[in-house]
Amino acid sequence: MRKRFYKFSKIGPQVAYALGLGPIIGRKILLLTTTGRKTGLPRVTPLQYEEIDGCYYIGSAMGKRSDWYKNLEANPKVTVRVGRKIFQGVAETITDISQVADFLEERLARNPRMVGAILKVHGMPTRPTRAQIEAYSKNRAMVIIRPV
Repeated sequence: MRKRFYKFSKIGPQVAYALGLGPIIGRKILLLTTTGRKTGLPRVTPLQYEEIDGCYYIGSAMGKRSDWYKNLEANPKVTVRVGRKIFQGVAETITDISQVADFLEERLARNPRMVGAILKVHGMPTRPTRAQIEAYSKNRAMVIIRPV
């Protein structure tokens, strides 16, 4: 069951974009195309994001273990699709606890229900303190994508 959900969570947004629903789904989810670090092939991953000052911020719940994150460490050049926009960008990978915590606080302020629910699944309170957010951020990572 869990494997099926994972497969849908990766394929579902791509299908929605293909069906022309990008303007709707693009409000919360972008499609990130990286280059596979082992194969050199394009890899598309749907991810939640926040747009801040023209840059796209993405959190990695699995930290540096995510395949898409590892791909970015190997090659930071990406293609991004958000709504109807498609653009090239350069990704900066970040593991600094303070920066990750700042991002989580921003996400929580912008999307309290959704992010609160995500935190709750991970055993956190829906309105955590800064110290709790920093403790949670220890094994997390984030990415900032700057359009070129």
